[in-house]
Amino acid sequence: MARPKQQRIDPRRTQAAVGKPTAKAKSGRPGGRPGAPVVRKATLGDWIAAARPLTLPLAVAPVAIGTGAAWVVPGGDWHWVRALLCLAVAVALQIGVNFANDYSDGVRGTDRHRVGPARLTASGAAKPRAVLTVALVFFAIAAVAGLALVIRTQQWWLLAVGAVAILAAYFYTGGKRPYGYYGLGEVFVFLFFGLVATAGTTYVQAGIVNIESWLGGVAAGLLACAALLINNIRDREQDELAGKRTLTVLIGDKASRILFTALMLVPFGILVFYVTFYENAYLAYFALLAAAPAALIALMGQRPADLVVALRLVGVTSLVYGLVLGWAIAF
Repeated sequence: MARPKQQRIDPRRTQAAVGKPTAKAKSGRPGGRPGAPVVRKATLGDWIAAARPLTLPLAVAPVAIGTGAAWVVPGGDWHWVRALLCLAVAVALQIGVNFANDYSDGVRGTDRHRVGPARLTASGAAKPRAVLTVALVFFAIAAVAGLALVIRTQQWWLLAVGAVAILAAYFYTGGKRPYGYYGLGEVFVFLFFGLVATAGTTYVQAGIVNIESWLGGVAAGLLACAALLINNIRDREQDELAGKRTLTVLIGDKASRILFTALMLVPFGILVFYVTFYENAYLAYFALLAAAPAALIALMGQRPADLVVALRLVGVTSLVYGLVLGWAIAF
């Protein structure tokens, strides 16, 4: 039986009949499926936001305290260039770990359902390789600044400390078994953004580490842990679904909020030591104007936006505490 001929449809006639040309559905990827959302490319503002400026005071505070502690060491070889190099190491390492976290969590899919600010990798706004490259660039900046410190001080064993710090920063969420996924993130933060950053700053300028530096390192480390903890409290449910077992996931929401409050307030107990020996150290208590509201929000706030405000207040607390205490020790 003969089959009827199929009628050929002229697209131009079809468009004329409709009255307007047909539009092609855009896809979020070349050759992608019709109707897929268009992914906006990352702007300069997005890249700056991905560096997480709210966390940078956590890098400044230990350097300020460590520098103040170095200033009072009798016969110490203090120099402003060494102080700036310490600051460059701390800030570059902080930015590097932020981009590395963006990359690693993004490629794993951990950030797929996050409720906080969108990340470059997970949102598709930037290619994973580009985000990783930026992270490695900042790690390299930290390494170069650290190498300059080693050359000036001739303390070559510090190269090993720097290498461990960079590796720890990357493997926080990177690698096959990131330790940040097993509730150990706060340990890294306390050690490297507290004790190591503060004591290291003092050592490269004074040749020793005094009690002012060690106690200041504990205080700075606790505030840095508080920043990480409040961030994880916000993302607790999403992290649990993604298999990221942060400390907050392990101990629960209520215990995490109580722990955050303790982390915010204990540094002000440590401040009693400085008030005893340095007449202007009491001024660091003004940081409580930010710390107290942060603790109250953590205990009572339920919306993610509330916890973002608490994170901002942690940054303010850390910056004021570190700068004022460092100045009070030195002067």
